[in-house]
Amino acid sequence: MSDIHIAGTGIWYPEDKISNLELVESYNNYVKRFNIDNNQKINSGDISRMEESSVEFIEKASGIKSRHVIDKDGILDIDRMMPKVVNEDHNKLSIHAQAGINAAIKAMNQADITSDQIDAVIVGTSHSVRNYPALAIEIQKELDITGYAYDMLVGCSSTTFAINNAYSDIASGLAKTILVINPEISTPAVNFTHRDKHFIFGDGCVATIIQKNSNSAKSFKIVDRKLLTQFSNNIRSNYGYLNRAATDHKNDNELLFHQNGRGVFKDVCPLVATLISDQLKANNIPANEISKFWLHQANGKMIRLITSKILGTDDFDQNITPMPIKEFGNLASAGSMFAFNLYNDLNKGDKGVICSFGAGYSICSIIVEKT
Repeated sequence: MSDIHIAGTGIWYPEDKISNLELVESYNNYVKRFNIDNNQKINSGDISRMEESSVEFIEKASGIKSRHVIDKDGILDIDRMMPKVVNEDHNKLSIHAQAGINAAIKAMNQADITSDQIDAVIVGTSHSVRNYPALAIEIQKELDITGYAYDMLVGCSSTTFAINNAYSDIASGLAKTILVINPEISTPAVNFTHRDKHFIFGDGCVATIIQKNSNSAKSFKIVDRKLLTQFSNNIRSNYGYLNRAATDHKNDNELLFHQNGRGVFKDVCPLVATLISDQLKANNIPANEISKFWLHQANGKMIRLITSKILGTDDFDQNITPMPIKEFGNLASAGSMFAFNLYNDLNKGDKGVICSFGAGYSICSIIVEKT
């Protein structure tokens, strides 16, 4: 058994919140105007008529009822359909760093440590604000942390992969305490004019303290880690600096978040369920002895199916597998640790599984035990 722990966590999310009803009203107003403005092209078959959305469609497809966002007004404005942001000011903290610092302070307080005890910062995210300098180094400077810092991207598995890296760095002797931060400002990457995508993501951030020999009251020992990657184009974003030089120019919406939802569901659910089941067997832990499954908050149906495959029952219990996706939407890589932060009131010796999965495909599962 390891002596490396999750010593504390903290979350941040914006005050702005959009209900499904508000989102649908805005989207449908956009659709009605589009169909009227393009009636001649639609009738001639040059373009397709847009289909309206509904609250029932969104909740059946995803289990999402609302999401917190950085800018509600911009998203609901049918003349804009995206959040309002400004380009980075080199003299001010980036929006990702601000979110990360807010979550990090809460995590440090929960772990009962100060910044001078932290040896490194790792930022993992699906949606970074820039290529360089590293967000982790920006946060390191602001929190007055010495040591080293770096960023990493593994899509929606970035949080658990970053925790795995922190574990490895501590196990190797590079550090004793590491701050992992996962800022997911995802709504700027969403095409809010697309019926199958406009409801998926929310914005938020989670921070986690990984520490050797933690004495925190909220401490969980890391028992085991298991990782898997398998290439697929079913989840993809092509937005990057090469776009400006491309001779085959594409519009912004073609470069944003793309997902073949049915393909992802078909491929990923059995991969995740098998990986976790095999991991539990390798550690001689019966699945029914797991007190909590904190899974990536991708989709309500995926969460239910993966849990049922692992436990061998269709009786789904949200006390065992929490679903904050209902309020927060898909928080990309931050989702699994959001669930952990909100629902980790376990007794000493109780075990749980934290698992993220997503683009790549990538999966990382971590077994923890309450100390």
